[in-house]
Amino acid sequence: MPRLIKNGELVDDRWALLPEAYSLTDLPDRDPVIVPLALWLGERGALRARGNVGVLLAPTDDPAELGGDVATLPVIAIDFPKFGDGRGYSTARILRERQRFTGELRAVGDVLRDQLFLMAECGFDAFVVRADRDAADALASLEDFKSIYASSTRMPQPWFRRRRSATAAPEPWFPDL
Repeated sequence: MPRLIKNGELVDDRWALLPEAYSLTDLPDRDPVIVPLALWLGERGALRARGNVGVLLAPTDDPAELGGDVATLPVIAIDFPKFGDGRGYSTARILRERQRFTGELRAVGDVLRDQLFLMAECGFDAFVVRADRDAADALASLEDFKSIYASSTRMPQPWFRRRRSATAAPEPWFPDL
């Protein structure tokens, strides 16, 4: 069984990713599956009745097309077809912040160690690391940084606001003259 990083642990991946599924006949009988957005939109009723179905979003897919389905999907996978394609980061933040997706948000495709920390800051909680890389080594990258300056889905307040609220009295902007 393939492995993935989920919620900070290396676990077995029970979901079958089917990026080339074009019809219901392409799906295995009972396994939990992740299907492309186009198949979900075309066969939503049958896929809901089947149960255990997630959606794969390509970089060109608009997450708004999921509409109210976001509230019921157990997993949404976002494809990173190559390392330098960062559109998935924006898609993740849209799903978490605007559409309030609370299920598993999974990064798939050309996912490497160097990306995991920032992906987690954007809302991903599961990562399928590229097959030629060591997932255990990639897992350690989630602890590469202890704090970040900017706001993120994990830390909505930027560092300067967190620092100011941690002190009893705000520091003066100008020293006393």
